[in-house]
Amino acid sequence: MITIPVYDLLILPGVIFYFKKDAAEKWDMKPEKEGDEVLFLFEKEEKPIRELAAEDFYPYGVLGEIDQLDSDGTVRVRAKERVAVSDFEQQDGSVFASAVQAPEADDLPEEEEKQRFQMMKNSLLGFVQEFPWGAWARGLIMQWKSFEDVVCAMSNYLSMSWEEKYEILASDSHRERCDKMEAALYEFIEFVRVGNAAESEQKETHESAYRESAIKKQIEYLQRQLDDMHPENITDVRRFEKKIRESGMNEEAKKEAEKVLNRMKQEGKDGHEYGMLYDYLDFVTSLAWKTEAMKDVDLVEAEKILDEDHYGLKKVKERIIEQLAVMQLNRKQSGSILLFVGAPGTGKTSIGQSIARALGREYIRISLGGVRDEAEIRGHRRTYVGAMPGRIMEGMKRAGTQNPVMVLDEVDKLVRDYNGDPSSALLEVLDPEQNSTFTDHYMNVPYDLSNVFFVCTANSTDTIPEPLLNRMEVIRFSGYTEEEKFQIARKHLLPKTMKAMGLKSQELKVTDEALHAIITGYTAESGVRGLKRQMDVLCRHAAVKLVKGEQKSFRVSEKRLEEFLGRPPILHEKLGKTSRPGIVTGLAWTQAGGEILFIETMFTKGSGKLQITGQLGDVMKESAQIAVTLVKNRYPESEELFRENDLHIHVPAGATPKDGPSAGITLVTALSSLVTGKQVRPELGMTGEVSLRGDVMPIGGLPEKLMAAQRAGVKTVLIPVDNKKDLEDIAEEVKQKLEIIPVATIEETLNLALEDPEV
Repeated sequence: MITIPVYDLLILPGVIFYFKKDAAEKWDMKPEKEGDEVLFLFEKEEKPIRELAAEDFYPYGVLGEIDQLDSDGTVRVRAKERVAVSDFEQQDGSVFASAVQAPEADDLPEEEEKQRFQMMKNSLLGFVQEFPWGAWARGLIMQWKSFEDVVCAMSNYLSMSWEEKYEILASDSHRERCDKMEAALYEFIEFVRVGNAAESEQKETHESAYRESAIKKQIEYLQRQLDDMHPENITDVRRFEKKIRESGMNEEAKKEAEKVLNRMKQEGKDGHEYGMLYDYLDFVTSLAWKTEAMKDVDLVEAEKILDEDHYGLKKVKERIIEQLAVMQLNRKQSGSILLFVGAPGTGKTSIGQSIARALGREYIRISLGGVRDEAEIRGHRRTYVGAMPGRIMEGMKRAGTQNPVMVLDEVDKLVRDYNGDPSSALLEVLDPEQNSTFTDHYMNVPYDLSNVFFVCTANSTDTIPEPLLNRMEVIRFSGYTEEEKFQIARKHLLPKTMKAMGLKSQELKVTDEALHAIITGYTAESGVRGLKRQMDVLCRHAAVKLVKGEQKSFRVSEKRLEEFLGRPPILHEKLGKTSRPGIVTGLAWTQAGGEILFIETMFTKGSGKLQITGQLGDVMKESAQIAVTLVKNRYPESEELFRENDLHIHVPAGATPKDGPSAGITLVTALSSLVTGKQVRPELGMTGEVSLRGDVMPIGGLPEKLMAAQRAGVKTVLIPVDNKKDLEDIAEEVKQKLEIIPVATIEETLNLALEDPEV
């Protein structure tokens, strides 16, 4: 079979095609005899034959047969049928392919086709009479027998692109193909008339439509030529037309953009709404609308990146790797929306950057702290002066891609007031079932957020509304242990700070003892932000001395810390060496991490009044009242003691507000110790809520409390039995240094805590 590549030359079934035998030789295909089959393949763009590959051809071709070989070298081919081609192969300047018949719908009655063809033929005959060459053209027109004859003969003269010509052949419907050919021919007539300014008479309705189309195409063509010659003079309208065309918007967004563009044309640059319309089009055309194929996720490399960027956080990293594995299997964004909850400085936000790096995606952080207006999330409607898109879509514009890693920071600090509830606006954003059609009020068209990897962060879940919390999976970030802080400072914080301040490794060395002293004496937090600030102070002090030339290098030991950092500002509560009845060590959780606190009780002569000091909240005061009731019930003989004396309960560090129910068993134990005269060992700490029945109930913040206990020198800790499951989240380093005893009732607690008085 002779295979001939064709570019920008329309060949349709039923037409006769001529070419010179010499021309066939350049394809290395020589016609041998009449009856040989010829396969015409249509190139997408013109290329040398030796550079052609399978993707350079359209999927449909035309199969013909050699009718006649003339002595002058002319080859006459009759195109027989449309075929689907495959198995392209190019060898030594020859192209080979397989072809099978491509069926089409014969949905145009023969009589209707003849009638329409005759009308079109008459139009052509009338058209050519207007030109000097009309007599010659009339004879040629009279020989044409079908639409296919006309279109193929005039292929090079039609005002159509090569893609539009090929679409005629690609149509599976015979009626659709005839409609396209008829439209092309009528448009050609009108295009020529417009081009030559030869038509001024009133046209028929259908001719006016073709004329308008021809004018538009001619204007667009001329405008493109001018734009290519003078790109600096491209108008805003032309620029946005091109951006809309190339953006890949969904149909609804494209219609809205074109509608705004038409208003912009009518408004003109001097119109008062021109700026608003310009800003809208600039925004929507700057968004990434095209869906990108998901890249392969290398879990080994992802684990390596997470370990490089963050020390510890084993369970958090495991959960992130699980999420990435699910995405790799599904080849799309899937899994829960992750909510990282923990104290400041524990790495919640920065781990989002590591996820983006592991996925090879853009990273966008959106701070939601203090946002009080719903429009900050969903945007303002364009009817308002100064309307803007919401933070979510503004972030998508900055990302420049449809699948970034987006960190929504501080979702627990959204504010609800008369302006609305911004947390409700996040419900659609964070719901995988809905966010594929998220509609920003400013854009007023849906945008697909389903490919975005959302990560949310919060310090606490207490202020997050339940419907929003249900859409996310909570992952706790417990505070760092002292050893973890030491490793973070040694491996991450100190090297980064020295590099940022221009210090070389040989110019500043900090001993391990000094780092431990900084951690315990200069910081009081679960995270490492304060530790980072101390590293900054240390390096700045060293930089000053280096620049002054006072020293060429520094070795910072524990003894020299005050020289660099001043006196230690943090005084953690420390255990006393001795104790007396009525004083018990408790454990507390704060935003900065865990701390120990002492419950101190004392009787003074009086009339049975209860005095509570230490800036305690209502819940903690109620715990104290419950403790008094339980002690009176357990030790009925103490009733007279309570009646004839005033009871004073004090929690030191009175300037610091304290609240919560977790000091319940500590208060009961302290009062029991006071009443019985039995002291509690200083190295025994405890935490747990107590009920009026005497049950010890679970509490929160256990990891931070146990770390505080270990840091303060506590040896044994009593915890609620229901908190045993939380011990899995406790660092082994902490568990190895503490004896942790779960208790279920206040009786168990007192039996373990109270010692017999010394004799």
